[in-house]
Amino acid sequence: MIEEITKLIESQNQLAQDAYKQNEPLVNKIMASQCKDVNQICYTMDCMLDFCFDDQMLLLYRHLCKYLYTIDENAGISYVNAYRERWDEESVKFGNNQNKKEVI
Repeated sequence: MIEEITKLIESQNQLAQDAYKQNEPLVNKIMASQCKDVNQICYTMDCMLDFCFDDQMLLLYRHLCKYLYTIDENAGISYVNAYRERWDEESVKFGNNQNKKEVI
């Protein structure tokens, strides 16, 4: 049983590493080109969210989320909340009554 769980964890970690390798160039391209297409950015973030248990992916997600916030404040806040709902059980939601400069 422990061996099976270990294999599942290793598989999950490998998937996260693969997802990072696929998304890092996309995020870099979005930021380097100063893309303002909110739909494209949101689609990329949607793909990344499932892998934010991984530290590398989380940093990449945060980086893109901060960038999105400068383009569309509400969308940026939405993705902070999406992360918190999915991965951060103890966190309160990020809304209009809190410091908007804090992103994730």
